[in-house]
Amino acid sequence: MLREAGDPRFEFVRYAESLAMAQPSFEPLAQALAAPPTLVDETLVGLTLDTVTHHRPRVVLLSVPFPGSVYAAFRIAQAIKAHDPTIVTVLGGGFVNTELRELTEPRVFDHFDFITLDDGERPLLALLEHLEGRRGRSRLVRTYLREDGVVRYINLAEPDVPFAEVGTPTWDGLPLDGYLSILDMLNPMHRMWSDGRWNKLTVAHGCYWKKCSFCDVSLDYIGRYDAAGAELLVDRIEAIVAETGQTGFHFVDEAAPPKVLKALTEELARRNRAISWWGNIRFEKSFTPELCQQLADSGCIAISGGLEVASDRLLALMKKGVSVDQVARVTKGFSDAGILVHAYLMYGFPTQTVQDTVDALEYVRQLFDAGCIQSGFFHRFVCTVHSPVGKSPEEYGVRLKPLPPISFAKNDVGFIDPTGVDHDALGVALNKALYNYMHGIGLDQDVRSWFDMKVPRPRVPKNFIARALGY
Repeated sequence: MLREAGDPRFEFVRYAESLAMAQPSFEPLAQALAAPPTLVDETLVGLTLDTVTHHRPRVVLLSVPFPGSVYAAFRIAQAIKAHDPTIVTVLGGGFVNTELRELTEPRVFDHFDFITLDDGERPLLALLEHLEGRRGRSRLVRTYLREDGVVRYINLAEPDVPFAEVGTPTWDGLPLDGYLSILDMLNPMHRMWSDGRWNKLTVAHGCYWKKCSFCDVSLDYIGRYDAAGAELLVDRIEAIVAETGQTGFHFVDEAAPPKVLKALTEELARRNRAISWWGNIRFEKSFTPELCQQLADSGCIAISGGLEVASDRLLALMKKGVSVDQVARVTKGFSDAGILVHAYLMYGFPTQTVQDTVDALEYVRQLFDAGCIQSGFFHRFVCTVHSPVGKSPEEYGVRLKPLPPISFAKNDVGFIDPTGVDHDALGVALNKALYNYMHGIGLDQDVRSWFDMKVPRPRVPKNFIARALGY
């Protein structure tokens, strides 16, 4: 109803996403911001002005984690500047950290006075000191601004605040009982993200593996690993429970380290603290059946991890650090402990052939059939400029397509794969099969039956996963 009558761009999860995602020019966003406001825009502006009038802030920080958050953030900043241009507006967050690293568009600063990159603590401390007159503009940290009509990036090298010292997340002042629970996908793991509320907490900063070739490992939020002790983590958990009254936690790490999780469960047990939690891991052999049971006893209800393309050749090319048989044993350990297992799956990786795709689907079929995984999702591989594939495409057998001139967002980059496979057509079959597997349907069918085109017979032995599990 909102899309038909209010704003055709409206979605709960990806609102006006196309205006920002890998958008080389600011022009589409500028035109949308100059257009007459929609019903959604008017509602957002009204809420913004109510909040500003109530709190009377001098500085407003807006965090945009995803492209689907960008348009609304600019509308909020636009409303603030129209109401009181002396209020300082600052933009940051995951989208900025990933896509605005080569920003040169001055019009962005009609709405935002400053834009900060990567972890916000140090840049914001420096910026607040600057606004108080205690630090010169030349001593800002990882900050964009506009000066004489030109975008400048200022970065005085100062150490980041250690993860152990960043403090405990707070939701103080937010109406936690007023948020919608949104069921936008039937996938059981995706449903957990939005159907209900979870306290968000990071176990460790960055990724301890940071080698996967499809991942933005060159960026700070992944590349700089920094952990904290279990006692401090449980202190944070207890403070959050005391504040929110809610004991459900989503650990939002790129990949939660097994050693830290083990220590965390032991500290939770020592304090007799009962919580429910879930998060993302790597399917590595450190997760023994004994550790999986220990995690379940501590309140772990679900985990997700990357199987990506279920092919040992491609997993090695990805530098994933796991093999298919290892994934089978680890996921079975979690499943046997009563923990829901979700597999991130991928298709269209460089040099992936039709045969590779058919074989991968056969591995996935056997994993579902053996009770190793209960949920999964096939993502189409996207090459990004910050990943090893984007930085060294020749090592992966592909050529990058030239990018247009960029003054705004830069992230996705097209590539030419000499295999010439129609991955879009294959993706339809993969998603159809996976949807059925999650409902226990078609697990005894030949995987070729899901494809509308002629594909080769899988080379995977029918009992591969059973053998890996020792059956």
